[in-house]
Amino acid sequence: MTKAEHSLPEIIKDVVTVIIGILFCGFALKGFLVPNSFFDGGVTGISLLIHELYHVNIALVIVVVNIPFIIMGMFQVNKSFALKTFACVIALGICLHYVEYPVITSDKLLVSIFGGVFMGLGVGLSIRGGCALDGIEILALYTLKRSSFTISEIILGINIIIFLIAAFKLGLPTALYSILTYYTASRTISFVIDGLEEYTAVNIISGQSEIIKEKLVMELGRGITVYKGERGFLKESFDVHQPVDIIFTVITRFEVRRLKNLVHSIDPKAFVFTNSIKEAAGGVLKKRVREH
Repeated sequence: MTKAEHSLPEIIKDVVTVIIGILFCGFALKGFLVPNSFFDGGVTGISLLIHELYHVNIALVIVVVNIPFIIMGMFQVNKSFALKTFACVIALGICLHYVEYPVITSDKLLVSIFGGVFMGLGVGLSIRGGCALDGIEILALYTLKRSSFTISEIILGINIIIFLIAAFKLGLPTALYSILTYYTASRTISFVIDGLEEYTAVNIISGQSEIIKEKLVMELGRGITVYKGERGFLKESFDVHQPVDIIFTVITRFEVRRLKNLVHSIDPKAFVFTNSIKEAAGGVLKKRVREH
């Protein structure tokens, strides 16, 4: 298979993913948020705020507000990303202008939760397709290089300003419900991007490392990496220590409990600690994940 032949299905997959994401975003906006004067965070929140305060067409506002961030993305990320994002934003504007979505509900709690869920699905799918329907991360990257704040702190600060303006202009209840919308959307985005098989890194320190290594490979089918370390160094016997193999492996979150039970059955005193990782690829990982 040539590179071109291999890339065509991937391009089609990305395009379909982005189109579905755009449709979900349109549904969230016209079916839940816009009719009920609700907001989201980020650039979408800014667009909704402008629409509500000045009654400008939401399709036009979203396109215009995103343009500065798309230009910024050309320098902060790359030209290809910026062009794809521009195409996505234009497509979202067309969707909002021409697609007639039904207004689903006026219940404030349902609007805040399900508006956030569908918005998160749309933005998350667009990110998986290689573009962005909200430019706040680009702004955060731009600001990061010119300040001592982290990306999370910058995004939080921008959203606080948006919700404060919303509270002042449209009332505190609307702002509070919109914060719930933003939280729901952000959690949904994380879920869509990470997927059901979010990866977890596991480190195991045990005196029974040889048995544990064998069980991990032969029973769980996991690839492992071994670091050489030393264990001991307790307060009451600081000078007593011995070499130990520190076992490292990557599993899905569904396998965490099974792995911990297996290790505990071999060595109840084993020290096991885990942390989530955003992305993992290569080796035997993908093959093994698909087998489970």
